[in-house]
Amino acid sequence: MNKKVYTFVAILATTFAGIVPAMGQYASSVTDTIYMGASYSNEIYYSMPSGDKGTVNRSQWDIAFRANRMSASILTNDGANVGLYSYPKSDTSGWATVDTSGLSNWTVMVNSTTDWEDGAFCRNQKGHPDYGWGKYNSVSHNVVGDSLFIIKLRDGSFRKLWIMEKFSSANVFEFRFANIDGTNDTTVMVDCSPYATKNFIGYSISTRKVVDFEPVVSAQWDLLITKYMYTYPDGTLYPVTGVLSNYTTKVKKFKPVAPDFLMSVPQTMDSTRSPIGWDWKSFNMSTFAYEVGDSLAYFVQNSNGVIYKLVFKEFVGSSTGRIVLEKEQISLTGVRESEKSGFNAAVYPNPVNDVLNLVINPGKTRLAQVTLLDMSGRTVLNKRYELAPEELSTLKIPVSGLRSGVYMIRIQSGTNIIARKIIVNN
Repeated sequence: MNKKVYTFVAILATTFAGIVPAMGQYASSVTDTIYMGASYSNEIYYSMPSGDKGTVNRSQWDIAFRANRMSASILTNDGANVGLYSYPKSDTSGWATVDTSGLSNWTVMVNSTTDWEDGAFCRNQKGHPDYGWGKYNSVSHNVVGDSLFIIKLRDGSFRKLWIMEKFSSANVFEFRFANIDGTNDTTVMVDCSPYATKNFIGYSISTRKVVDFEPVVSAQWDLLITKYMYTYPDGTLYPVTGVLSNYTTKVKKFKPVAPDFLMSVPQTMDSTRSPIGWDWKSFNMSTFAYEVGDSLAYFVQNSNGVIYKLVFKEFVGSSTGRIVLEKEQISLTGVRESEKSGFNAAVYPNPVNDVLNLVINPGKTRLAQVTLLDMSGRTVLNKRYELAPEELSTLKIPVSGLRSGVYMIRIQSGTNIIARKIIVNN
Protein backbone atom coordinates (compact mmCIF):
# COMPACT_ATOMS: atom_id res chain seq x y z
CA MET A 1 0.00 0.00 0.00
CA ASN A 2 2.77 2.43 0.85
CA LYS A 3 4.42 1.78 -2.49
CA LYS A 4 1.21 2.70 -4.34
CA VAL A 5 0.81 5.90 -2.34
CA TYR A 6 4.33 7.06 -3.13
CA THR A 7 3.82 6.22 -6.81
CA PHE A 8 0.60 8.25 -6.81
CA VAL A 9 2.37 11.25 -5.26
CA ALA A 10 5.06 11.05 -7.92
CA ILE A 11 2.46 10.98 -10.68
CA LEU A 12 0.73 14.01 -9.19
CA ALA A 13 3.99 15.93 -8.98
CA THR A 14 4.40 15.44 -12.72
CA THR A 15 0.79 15.86 -13.82
CA PHE A 16 -0.14 18.85 -11.62
CA ALA A 17 3.15 20.73 -11.51
CA GLY A 18 2.88 23.74 -9.24
CA ILE A 19 -0.53 22.78 -7.80
CA VAL A 20 -1.09 21.72 -4.20
CA PRO A 21 -4.13 19.41 -3.98
CA ALA A 22 -6.79 20.67 -1.58
CA MET A 23 -7.10 17.87 0.96
CA GLY A 24 -10.11 17.77 3.28
CA GLN A 25 -12.02 19.63 0.58
CA TYR A 26 -15.38 19.83 2.30
CA ALA A 27 -14.71 21.27 5.76
CA SER A 28 -16.94 20.92 8.79
CA SER A 29 -19.10 23.89 9.76
CA VAL A 30 -18.02 26.54 12.25
CA THR A 31 -20.40 28.46 14.52
CA ASP A 32 -19.34 32.03 15.29
CA THR A 33 -20.88 34.48 17.77
CA ILE A 34 -20.48 38.23 17.22
CA TYR A 35 -21.43 41.10 19.51
CA MET A 36 -22.19 44.55 18.09
CA GLY A 37 -22.90 45.92 21.58
CA ALA A 38 -25.95 47.65 22.99
CA SER A 39 -27.87 49.67 20.39
CA TYR A 40 -25.54 48.20 17.74
CA SER A 41 -22.89 50.74 18.76
CA ASN A 42 -20.06 48.81 17.11
CA GLU A 43 -19.43 47.46 13.66
CA ILE A 44 -17.47 44.30 12.91
CA TYR A 45 -15.05 43.74 10.05
CA TYR A 46 -15.37 40.04 9.37
CA SER A 47 -13.15 37.56 7.55
CA MET A 48 -14.78 34.38 6.27
CA PRO A 49 -11.74 32.20 7.06
CA SER A 50 -10.70 33.78 10.38
CA GLY A 51 -13.73 35.57 11.85
CA ASP A 52 -13.77 38.96 13.60
CA LYS A 53 -10.85 41.11 12.39
CA GLY A 54 -11.79 44.16 14.41
CA THR A 55 -14.74 45.61 16.35
CA VAL A 56 -14.93 49.38 15.93
CA ASN A 57 -17.12 52.03 17.54
CA ARG A 58 -19.15 53.53 14.73
CA SER A 59 -19.42 57.06 16.10
CA GLN A 60 -15.94 58.32 15.28
CA TRP A 61 -16.29 60.04 11.91
CA ASP A 62 -18.70 62.08 9.83
CA ILE A 63 -17.48 61.72 6.24
CA ALA A 64 -15.08 59.30 4.55
CA PHE A 65 -13.00 59.56 1.39
CA ARG A 66 -12.22 56.65 -0.92
CA ALA A 67 -8.50 55.94 -0.51
CA ASN A 68 -8.07 54.76 -4.12
CA ARG A 69 -6.66 57.61 -6.20
CA MET A 70 -8.86 56.62 -9.15
CA SER A 71 -12.09 57.07 -7.19
CA ALA A 72 -14.13 60.17 -6.29
CA SER A 73 -16.51 58.46 -3.86
CA ILE A 74 -17.23 60.19 -0.54
CA LEU A 75 -19.43 58.58 2.13
CA THR A 76 -21.39 59.92 5.06
CA ASN A 77 -21.64 58.00 8.31
CA ASP A 78 -25.36 57.50 7.81
CA GLY A 79 -25.35 54.62 10.29
CA ALA A 80 -24.45 57.19 12.99
CA ASN A 81 -27.28 59.55 11.90
CA VAL A 82 -25.12 61.85 9.79
CA GLY A 83 -27.39 63.54 7.25
CA LEU A 84 -26.44 65.31 4.02
CA TYR A 85 -28.39 67.82 1.91
CA SER A 86 -27.46 69.21 -1.47
CA TYR A 87 -27.75 73.00 -1.22
CA PRO A 88 -30.46 73.94 -3.78
CA LYS A 89 -30.12 77.74 -3.76
CA SER A 90 -26.69 78.30 -5.26
CA ASP A 91 -23.49 76.73 -6.56
CA THR A 92 -20.15 77.37 -4.81
CA SER A 93 -20.39 81.09 -5.55
CA GLY A 94 -23.01 81.32 -2.79
CA TRP A 95 -20.75 80.05 0.01
CA ALA A 96 -20.89 83.30 1.98
CA THR A 97 -24.69 83.61 1.85
CA VAL A 98 -25.79 80.04 2.65
CA ASP A 99 -29.00 79.76 4.65
CA THR A 100 -31.00 76.74 5.72
CA SER A 101 -34.53 78.09 5.49
CA GLY A 102 -36.75 75.37 4.04
CA LEU A 103 -34.28 72.59 4.92
CA SER A 104 -37.04 70.39 6.32
CA ASN A 105 -38.34 70.04 2.75
CA TRP A 106 -34.97 69.10 1.27
CA THR A 107 -34.16 65.48 0.45
CA VAL A 108 -31.63 63.70 2.67
CA MET A 109 -28.81 62.15 0.66
CA VAL A 110 -27.42 58.79 1.86
CA ASN A 111 -24.91 56.29 0.57
CA SER A 112 -26.09 53.97 -2.16
CA THR A 113 -27.45 50.66 -0.89
CA THR A 114 -25.70 48.79 -3.70
CA ASP A 115 -22.51 50.64 -4.68
CA TRP A 116 -19.57 51.84 -2.54
CA GLU A 117 -18.59 54.15 -5.40
CA ASP A 118 -21.90 55.97 -5.10
CA GLY A 119 -21.41 57.64 -1.72
CA ALA A 120 -23.88 60.22 -0.40
CA PHE A 121 -21.89 63.11 -1.92
CA CYS A 122 -22.07 61.40 -5.33
CA ARG A 123 -25.82 60.73 -5.44
CA ASN A 124 -26.43 63.53 -7.96
CA GLN A 125 -23.73 62.29 -10.31
CA LYS A 126 -24.56 62.08 -14.01
CA GLY A 127 -21.64 59.90 -15.02
CA HIS A 128 -18.13 60.87 -16.06
CA PRO A 129 -17.07 63.69 -15.93
CA ASP A 130 -19.81 64.64 -13.39
CA TYR A 131 -19.29 62.94 -10.00
CA GLY A 132 -22.07 64.71 -8.13
CA TRP A 133 -19.97 66.92 -5.87
CA GLY A 134 -17.64 68.01 -8.68
CA LYS A 135 -16.53 67.55 -12.27
CA TYR A 136 -13.42 65.98 -13.74
CA ASN A 137 -10.97 68.39 -15.36
CA SER A 138 -9.38 66.75 -18.41
CA VAL A 139 -6.34 69.07 -18.25
CA SER A 140 -5.38 68.72 -14.56
CA HIS A 141 -7.06 65.29 -14.13
CA ASN A 142 -8.47 66.58 -10.84
CA VAL A 143 -12.11 66.58 -9.77
CA VAL A 144 -13.13 70.16 -9.02
CA GLY A 145 -16.01 70.79 -6.62
CA ASP A 146 -19.00 72.70 -7.99
CA SER A 147 -21.65 72.04 -5.32
CA LEU A 148 -22.43 73.11 -1.78
CA PHE A 149 -23.86 70.87 0.94
CA ILE A 150 -25.44 71.15 4.36
CA ILE A 151 -24.39 68.37 6.70
CA LYS A 152 -26.01 67.31 9.96
CA LEU A 153 -23.31 65.91 12.25
CA ARG A 154 -23.57 63.04 14.73
CA ASP A 155 -24.43 65.49 17.54
CA GLY A 156 -27.30 67.02 15.52
CA SER A 157 -25.55 70.31 14.71
CA PHE A 158 -25.33 71.64 11.15
CA ARG A 159 -22.44 72.84 8.99
CA LYS A 160 -22.13 74.10 5.46
CA LEU A 161 -19.65 72.06 3.43
CA TRP A 162 -17.81 72.36 0.14
CA ILE A 163 -15.70 69.55 -1.32
CA MET A 164 -13.31 71.83 -3.17
CA GLU A 165 -11.08 69.48 -5.14
CA LYS A 166 -9.53 66.04 -5.40
CA PHE A 167 -5.92 66.25 -6.54
CA SER A 168 -5.83 62.91 -8.28
CA SER A 169 -2.10 62.45 -8.80
CA ALA A 170 -1.40 63.26 -5.14
CA ASN A 171 -4.51 61.39 -3.90
CA VAL A 172 -5.48 64.38 -1.74
CA PHE A 173 -8.94 65.78 -1.02
CA GLU A 174 -9.38 69.48 -0.14
CA PHE A 175 -12.61 70.54 1.52
CA ARG A 176 -14.05 73.45 3.50
CA PHE A 177 -16.65 73.63 6.26
CA ALA A 178 -18.06 76.28 8.59
CA ASN A 179 -20.99 77.04 10.84
CA ILE A 180 -24.05 78.14 8.89
CA ASP A 181 -23.39 81.77 9.91
CA GLY A 182 -19.85 81.54 8.49
CA THR A 183 -17.97 81.31 11.78
CA ASN A 184 -15.25 78.70 12.37
CA ASP A 185 -14.51 78.57 8.65
CA THR A 186 -11.98 75.75 8.13
CA THR A 187 -10.19 74.35 5.09
CA VAL A 188 -8.70 70.85 5.35
CA MET A 189 -6.57 68.68 3.09
CA VAL A 190 -6.71 64.92 3.64
CA ASP A 191 -3.90 62.86 2.13
CA CYS A 192 -5.28 59.41 1.30
CA SER A 193 -1.92 57.93 0.19
CA PRO A 194 -0.90 56.60 3.65
CA TYR A 195 -4.19 54.67 3.71
CA ALA A 196 -3.98 53.15 0.22
CA THR A 197 -4.40 49.61 1.61
CA LYS A 198 -7.75 50.60 3.14
CA ASN A 199 -11.03 51.32 1.34
CA PHE A 200 -11.87 54.65 3.00
CA ILE A 201 -10.31 57.16 5.39
CA GLY A 202 -12.63 59.08 7.67
CA TYR A 203 -12.77 62.62 9.00
CA SER A 204 -14.54 63.97 12.08
CA ILE A 205 -15.78 67.51 11.48
CA SER A 206 -16.63 67.96 15.16
CA THR A 207 -13.10 67.05 16.36
CA ARG A 208 -11.30 68.14 13.16
CA LYS A 209 -9.32 64.94 13.00
CA VAL A 210 -8.58 62.26 10.40
CA VAL A 211 -9.99 58.90 11.56
CA ASP A 212 -8.52 55.61 10.34
CA PHE A 213 -11.57 53.52 11.23
CA GLU A 214 -10.86 50.34 9.23
CA PRO A 215 -9.03 48.06 11.71
CA VAL A 216 -7.18 46.00 9.07
CA VAL A 217 -6.22 46.39 5.42
CA SER A 218 -8.98 45.80 2.91
CA ALA A 219 -7.59 42.44 1.78
CA GLN A 220 -8.09 40.99 5.27
CA TRP A 221 -11.87 41.33 5.58
CA ASP A 222 -14.84 40.15 3.53
CA LEU A 223 -18.00 41.39 5.28
CA LEU A 224 -18.90 44.47 7.33
CA ILE A 225 -21.57 43.89 9.97
CA THR A 226 -22.92 47.34 10.69
CA LYS A 227 -25.80 49.78 10.88
CA TYR A 228 -26.59 51.76 7.74
CA MET A 229 -29.36 53.61 5.96
CA TYR A 230 -31.42 51.47 3.61
CA THR A 231 -33.33 52.97 0.69
CA TYR A 232 -36.57 51.19 -0.18
CA PRO A 233 -37.62 51.02 -3.85
CA ASP A 234 -40.16 53.82 -3.24
CA GLY A 235 -37.38 56.08 -1.89
CA THR A 236 -38.24 55.66 1.80
CA LEU A 237 -35.17 55.71 4.06
CA TYR A 238 -34.83 53.52 7.13
CA PRO A 239 -31.86 52.69 9.42
CA VAL A 240 -31.13 48.95 9.44
CA THR A 241 -28.60 46.57 10.93
CA GLY A 242 -27.12 44.22 8.39
CA VAL A 243 -24.16 43.00 6.40
CA LEU A 244 -22.24 44.82 3.66
CA SER A 245 -19.74 43.21 1.29
CA ASN A 246 -16.17 44.31 0.63
CA TYR A 247 -15.30 45.40 -2.91
CA THR A 248 -13.98 41.98 -3.97
CA THR A 249 -16.54 39.83 -2.14
CA LYS A 250 -19.22 38.02 -4.15
CA VAL A 251 -22.46 36.57 -2.76
CA LYS A 252 -25.34 34.41 -3.93
CA LYS A 253 -28.56 34.18 -1.90
CA PHE A 254 -30.90 31.18 -1.87
CA LYS A 255 -34.37 31.05 -0.28
CA PRO A 256 -36.24 28.89 0.57
CA VAL A 257 -33.84 25.95 0.80
CA ALA A 258 -33.22 22.93 3.03
CA PRO A 259 -30.47 23.18 5.67
CA ASP A 260 -28.15 20.90 3.65
CA PHE A 261 -28.67 22.85 0.41
CA LEU A 262 -25.73 23.42 -1.95
CA MET A 263 -25.77 25.10 -5.37
CA SER A 264 -26.81 22.76 -8.18
CA VAL A 265 -27.51 25.02 -11.18
CA PRO A 266 -25.50 27.79 -12.92
CA GLN A 267 -25.51 30.95 -10.82
CA THR A 268 -24.30 34.52 -11.15
CA MET A 269 -22.80 35.91 -7.94
CA ASP A 270 -23.61 39.41 -6.71
CA SER A 271 -20.64 41.75 -6.17
CA THR A 272 -22.66 44.80 -5.07
CA ARG A 273 -22.47 46.50 -1.66
CA SER A 274 -25.27 44.67 0.15
CA PRO A 275 -26.37 41.34 -1.38
CA ILE A 276 -26.70 39.93 2.16
CA GLY A 277 -28.18 43.12 3.58
CA TRP A 278 -30.53 43.15 6.57
CA ASP A 279 -33.64 41.11 5.74
CA TRP A 280 -32.24 37.72 6.82
CA LYS A 281 -34.06 38.42 10.10
CA SER A 282 -37.55 39.61 11.05
CA PHE A 283 -39.22 40.90 14.20
CA ASN A 284 -42.05 38.85 15.65
CA MET A 285 -44.62 41.23 17.16
CA SER A 286 -46.17 38.41 19.20
CA THR A 287 -42.98 37.37 20.98
CA PHE A 288 -41.22 40.76 20.69
CA ALA A 289 -38.10 38.95 19.53
CA TYR A 290 -36.18 38.62 16.30
CA GLU A 291 -36.41 35.44 14.25
CA VAL A 292 -33.95 34.04 11.74
CA GLY A 293 -35.40 31.57 9.27
CA ASP A 294 -33.72 28.22 8.69
CA SER A 295 -34.54 28.20 4.96
CA LEU A 296 -32.07 30.91 3.93
CA ALA A 297 -28.47 30.35 2.82
CA TYR A 298 -25.75 32.54 1.31
CA PHE A 299 -22.69 31.46 -0.63
CA VAL A 300 -19.82 33.90 -0.16
CA GLN A 301 -16.72 34.02 -2.35
CA ASN A 302 -13.84 36.03 -0.90
CA SER A 303 -11.03 37.85 -2.71
CA ASN A 304 -8.96 34.64 -2.88
CA GLY A 305 -11.75 32.82 -4.69
CA VAL A 306 -12.62 30.60 -1.73
CA ILE A 307 -16.35 29.85 -1.40
CA TYR A 308 -18.19 29.53 1.91
CA LYS A 309 -21.74 28.65 2.80
CA LEU A 310 -23.13 31.15 5.33
CA VAL A 311 -26.28 30.70 7.42
CA PHE A 312 -27.51 33.05 10.16
CA LYS A 313 -28.71 31.19 13.25
CA GLU A 314 -29.63 33.92 15.75
CA PHE A 315 -30.10 37.68 16.07
CA VAL A 316 -30.81 38.99 19.57
CA GLY A 317 -31.44 42.67 18.89
CA SER A 318 -30.32 45.96 20.39
CA SER A 319 -29.78 44.71 23.96
CA THR A 320 -26.44 43.10 23.09
CA GLY A 321 -26.32 43.11 19.30
CA ARG A 322 -25.48 39.40 19.37
CA ILE A 323 -25.40 37.56 16.05
CA VAL A 324 -24.80 33.83 15.70
CA LEU A 325 -23.83 32.50 12.29
CA GLU A 326 -22.71 29.20 10.86
CA LYS A 327 -20.19 29.01 8.04
CA GLU A 328 -18.85 26.11 6.04
CA GLN A 329 -15.99 26.23 3.59
CA ILE A 330 -16.86 24.40 0.38
CA SER A 331 -13.68 25.07 -1.60
CA LEU A 332 -9.99 25.53 -0.94
CA THR A 333 -7.44 27.50 -2.92
CA GLY A 334 -4.28 25.84 -4.20
CA VAL A 335 -0.92 27.45 -4.94
CA ARG A 336 -1.25 30.48 -7.22
CA GLU A 337 -5.04 30.09 -7.46
CA SER A 338 -5.54 33.57 -6.02
CA GLU A 339 -3.84 34.96 -9.13
CA LYS A 340 -6.48 33.51 -11.43
CA SER A 341 -9.25 35.82 -12.52
CA GLY A 342 -12.26 34.29 -10.83
CA PHE A 343 -11.24 30.67 -11.54
CA ASN A 344 -12.25 28.39 -8.67
CA ALA A 345 -13.84 25.01 -8.08
CA ALA A 346 -15.44 22.99 -5.30
CA VAL A 347 -16.73 19.40 -5.11
CA TYR A 348 -19.47 17.86 -2.97
CA PRO A 349 -20.49 15.57 -1.45
CA ASN A 350 -17.14 14.16 -0.41
CA PRO A 351 -17.11 11.18 0.17
CA VAL A 352 -19.48 10.40 -2.72
CA ASN A 353 -21.24 7.24 -3.92
CA ASP A 354 -23.45 8.30 -6.82
CA VAL A 355 -23.07 11.72 -8.43
CA LEU A 356 -20.26 14.20 -7.70
CA ASN A 357 -21.22 17.87 -7.99
CA LEU A 358 -18.48 20.10 -9.33
CA VAL A 359 -19.16 23.80 -8.65
CA ILE A 360 -16.93 25.82 -10.95
CA ASN A 361 -16.26 29.40 -11.92
CA PRO A 362 -14.13 29.09 -15.10
CA GLY A 363 -12.93 32.69 -14.90
CA LYS A 364 -12.67 34.54 -18.19
CA THR A 365 -12.69 31.43 -20.39
CA ARG A 366 -15.65 29.36 -21.59
CA LEU A 367 -14.09 25.90 -21.72
CA ALA A 368 -13.16 23.65 -18.81
CA GLN A 369 -11.42 20.28 -19.09
CA VAL A 370 -12.32 17.84 -16.31
CA THR A 371 -10.17 14.75 -15.76
CA LEU A 372 -10.64 12.10 -13.09
CA LEU A 373 -7.70 9.83 -12.17
CA ASP A 374 -7.52 6.80 -9.90
CA MET A 375 -4.75 5.96 -7.42
CA SER A 376 -2.51 4.54 -10.13
CA GLY A 377 -2.78 7.67 -12.24
CA ARG A 378 -5.11 6.04 -14.79
CA THR A 379 -7.67 8.36 -16.40
CA VAL A 380 -11.21 7.17 -15.69
CA LEU A 381 -12.99 10.26 -17.04
CA ASN A 382 -11.90 13.02 -19.39
CA LYS A 383 -14.49 15.50 -20.64
CA ARG A 384 -14.66 19.08 -21.87
CA TYR A 385 -17.47 21.43 -20.83
CA GLU A 386 -18.57 24.78 -22.27
CA LEU A 387 -19.54 27.17 -19.46
CA ALA A 388 -20.60 30.78 -18.91
CA PRO A 389 -17.48 32.86 -18.09
CA GLU A 390 -17.23 34.50 -14.64
CA GLU A 391 -20.30 32.62 -13.41
CA LEU A 392 -20.82 29.68 -11.08
CA SER A 393 -22.00 26.48 -12.75
CA THR A 394 -22.55 23.01 -11.31
CA LEU A 395 -21.49 19.94 -13.30
CA LYS A 396 -22.79 16.46 -12.50
CA ILE A 397 -20.02 13.83 -12.56
CA PRO A 398 -21.36 10.22 -12.27
CA VAL A 399 -19.17 7.97 -10.09
CA SER A 400 -21.55 5.09 -9.31
CA GLY A 401 -19.61 2.77 -11.64
CA LEU A 402 -16.25 3.41 -9.99
CA ARG A 403 -14.59 1.24 -7.39
CA SER A 404 -14.33 2.57 -3.86
CA GLY A 405 -11.12 4.45 -3.20
CA VAL A 406 -9.29 7.76 -3.47
CA TYR A 407 -9.35 9.67 -6.76
CA MET A 408 -8.03 12.99 -7.97
CA ILE A 409 -10.15 15.33 -10.08
CA ARG A 410 -8.22 17.78 -12.26
CA ILE A 411 -9.99 20.90 -13.54
CA GLN A 412 -8.31 23.01 -16.22
CA SER A 413 -9.55 26.38 -17.47
CA GLY A 414 -7.23 27.95 -20.01
CA THR A 415 -3.72 27.51 -18.61
CA ASN A 416 -4.94 27.36 -14.99
CA ILE A 417 -5.34 24.09 -13.13
CA ILE A 418 -7.00 23.09 -9.87
CA ALA A 419 -6.71 19.61 -8.32
CA ARG A 420 -9.11 18.18 -5.76
CA LYS A 421 -9.00 14.85 -3.88
CA ILE A 422 -12.25 12.89 -3.67
CA ILE A 423 -13.22 9.66 -1.95
CA VAL A 424 -15.63 7.26 -3.64
CA ASN A 425 -17.63 4.89 -1.40
CA ASN A 426 -19.52 2.33 -3.49
